[in-house]
Amino acid sequence: MEQKTITLGNVKISNLLPFSLLCGPCQIESKQHAVDICGSMVEITRQLDIPYVFKASFDKANRSSINGARGVGLEKGMETFDEIKKLYPTLPIVTDIHEVWQCAEVAKHVDMLQIPAFLCRQTDLVVAAAKTGKVINIKKGQFLAPEDMKNAVQKCLDSGNDKVCLTERGTSFGYHTLIVDMTGFATMAKTTGCPVIFDATHSVQKPGGLGTATGGNREMAPILARAAIAAGVGGLFMETHENPDKALSDGPNTVALANMKSILAYLKEYDALTKAKINDYF
Repeated sequence: MEQKTITLGNVKISNLLPFSLLCGPCQIESKQHAVDICGSMVEITRQLDIPYVFKASFDKANRSSINGARGVGLEKGMETFDEIKKLYPTLPIVTDIHEVWQCAEVAKHVDMLQIPAFLCRQTDLVVAAAKTGKVINIKKGQFLAPEDMKNAVQKCLDSGNDKVCLTERGTSFGYHTLIVDMTGFATMAKTTGCPVIFDATHSVQKPGGLGTATGGNREMAPILARAAIAAGVGGLFMETHENPDKALSDGPNTVALANMKSILAYLKEYDALTKAKINDYF
């Protein structure tokens, strides 16, 4: 199947092109915090010439505990995205949505709507997101086979939107453990034609591993990212924080901001080797 290229402003996401990066804090902890992280990542990716999309969640609705921090909410979240757009007018922004009613409002402020993995089969949500006309990033459910994602893509196509990316974020394997099937990248790309992104940080989660919070092993994120790059993904999704141990959510699997430049430089070298031959595969 012919491989699509998805355009987000000046960013092009394709399995056949150098990888793009979706990156930022797990949730918006404050407007200034999001702006600061964004600014750091804009500079890092500029120096490395890596296409960049800012990522942050205004609401983390799928917390382990009802007491878990969820973000700043819709109104303050959209204010934060608007501020980032003022500072970096050409920078694309992606955020996740959880409710049908959020889609149209959030679409006014961002460039890509993300469907969380747990909700990738929620027809009304996928359709509402697709009908906004924005680029849609659907995370593969931890419970689905890679080829099953063609059904989620078809819901977007039937809604008049073919601007779809798919993201792998690990598959449930027993309790508190995720694994990543590296052959799944090619399977999703070949069965759907959509660019495939790898979520390196959520794939090292240990869901519910801390009892009332999710655990993880951030040291493994660069290793899985390297393997995914070698498998030919079109993008990487990574969460970062200046002090992951103090992050309000997903700290155990978040990459330290101080390490991002060296990790990305290393991954870019792998990507160049992979993409030099990727056309022979697809």
